[in-house]
Amino acid sequence: MTELREEFIEQAKFLARNAEVLPGGVEELAYKLQYAKDNNKPLRVKLGMDPTRPDLHLGHTVVMRKLKEFQALGHKIVLLVGGATAMIGDPSGKSETRPALSKEQVEENAGTYFEQMSKVLDVSKAEVVNNADWLHKMTFTELLSLASKVTVAQMMTRDDFAKRYAEGKPISIVEFYYPLMQAYDSVAIDADIELGGSDQRFNTLLGRDIQAAYGKKYPQLVVLLPLLEGTDGVVKMSKTYPEHCISLTDSAKDMFGKLMSIPDNMITRYFSLLTDTTKEDLEKYDKEIADGSINPRDLKMKLAHTITAEYHGNDGADKAQEEFINVVSNKGVPDDIKEVNVENGKSVLDLIVELGFTSSRGEAKRLIQGGGVKIDGNKIADTGYAILFDDSVVLQAGKRKFAKLVH
Repeated sequence: MTELREEFIEQAKFLARNAEVLPGGVEELAYKLQYAKDNNKPLRVKLGMDPTRPDLHLGHTVVMRKLKEFQALGHKIVLLVGGATAMIGDPSGKSETRPALSKEQVEENAGTYFEQMSKVLDVSKAEVVNNADWLHKMTFTELLSLASKVTVAQMMTRDDFAKRYAEGKPISIVEFYYPLMQAYDSVAIDADIELGGSDQRFNTLLGRDIQAAYGKKYPQLVVLLPLLEGTDGVVKMSKTYPEHCISLTDSAKDMFGKLMSIPDNMITRYFSLLTDTTKEDLEKYDKEIADGSINPRDLKMKLAHTITAEYHGNDGADKAQEEFINVVSNKGVPDDIKEVNVENGKSVLDLIVELGFTSSRGEAKRLIQGGGVKIDGNKIADTGYAILFDDSVVLQAGKRKFAKLVH
């Protein structure tokens, strides 16, 4: 075996930061990097995206930042839009059969993806492909040939399938095809590396097996990244839980405010996964929080400014920070508060939902019951409260949402 050079060991260690490399770890990744350099053949690094929703959030950027690192080292990023797979839906981690998307829904949702991704990496230098271009053209015989390369027993090693089967919940045969189709994508684009979240372990490793079955001598390595928790610090960030999700399309004010709401125990995790903070600084932050030499709020302020500046520029982050300090720390009211015409007797619960301050009546009720709704600074604890006023009042929902109510 060719002697492994230190340059590529260091590159592999850097790329493996915050990641799990399968199956051979850092050493196998270093060999791939060295082989690519010696043969003047950049690695083809795959990221598959099923456009099931039209926007991205900070959790998605964990993988995107890793793509950026490979791109900076001169490797080819292949962004794969799942035009075919999205019409099935990935069952990973789900407890029931996934609804299929229409072709029109897929195209609509994919529309803004690359614009948002360009905030993190250079999309113009990436190769963009759509798996509908080959999967929709497969003959029935070719599909059967693909299916013959994996057994039902292999499929049932997936935790979600095994759990649903044990509970007597339905599993469509179509769902078995999702990981098969994703795996075949790696054959079609000749991937050397596939990136994904930690919930994609089975799907991405199956891609390696299918590549080998189709004759690839050196199948892809898999690089798995952690799933970022939402602002509650518990459940992974997802549009399913909008109150805990930070979208790339959020305003600077909302992004900053949401980042300031994360639990203290998430500060260094967010720094690690969402910024270029060094290992030494991360260790220093952990020590300072543990020994009380720094106020976690100050460190959180630095985190919020760093991330907000990446997506909205320094000026946007500065303004968001100033407003946060005014509104939250100094208990002020934003300068750009909007006016809303409201008739006396209006239900505060209905108004909060109508203004988009919450995504549902249930969330609005919880916010009121938790003391998160105020009128002119006075908490409203009754979900049946009717708004009554003579001239104007300021409605506040949560820490960052305000409206001036007028007749």
